[in-house]
Amino acid sequence: MQSHAAEMDFHAARALLEWQMELGVDEAIGEAPVNRYALAVEAPKVVRDVPPSSAAPTTELPATAAEEVDTVAAARRAADASTDLAALAAAQAAYNHCDLKKGARNFVFADGNPAARVMVIGEAPGRDEDLEGRPFVGRAGQLLDRMFAAIGLSRTGPDAEASLYITNVLPWRPPGNRDPEPQEIGMMLPFLTRHVELADPDLIVLMGNTPCVAALGTRGILRLRGKWTEAFGRPTLPMTHPAYLLRNPAAKREAWADLLEVKARLRDKA
Repeated sequence: MQSHAAEMDFHAARALLEWQMELGVDEAIGEAPVNRYALAVEAPKVVRDVPPSSAAPTTELPATAAEEVDTVAAARRAADASTDLAALAAAQAAYNHCDLKKGARNFVFADGNPAARVMVIGEAPGRDEDLEGRPFVGRAGQLLDRMFAAIGLSRTGPDAEASLYITNVLPWRPPGNRDPEPQEIGMMLPFLTRHVELADPDLIVLMGNTPCVAALGTRGILRLRGKWTEAFGRPTLPMTHPAYLLRNPAAKREAWADLLEVKARLRDKA
């Protein structure tokens, strides 16, 4: 019998491949099956953070002297040591304790004008962002650009008054665009906190639930949206994510009201 693969034409094969990529597939399956039950089971290894010794020859440290890696503390040390945005991007890109990094094509740090008065914080890169290496470039990102253009703000704006600065809680795409897990948010929070400190915006817009979890410690964007609060020591407005607006066009009226709130707050702080 002729196989389905032999019958599949080029366009069908390409469509299937793109669908698998959208689901987060990042490697091919081997030709020969593997019986996982027949493989030897190894005990999980604990990663330990042991500072290198300058003495030679070295001797093995006793178990009590080695400490397990505190991934959040490691992120905080790297973030706090960064004195500008370029150093922060390099430090976050070099951070190896988040497994999302292994499956992502690109590190996605930020876009727009770092001097902008408004900083937009989203959730994580999607497929288009992972491919291009910039946040909010897919359909949701295009809608975001149109939304803020309506109040005179753009990521390509000529000056701080008319520009946006955009980043995400996570710099790497979760497989299949799944929701970020709490430990992933926790590891990236020190980098996000330092990011806000270095960019120093006048106000922050949190796009969706994940940024609210990271910045406010709570979720429920439909309840939180449109109400000013404070995060990272700055006025902060939660808004529904543009992806939600694409699925629920009727919610665009509320999003427009939120944008007018941003415009009014910028005018009041001028």
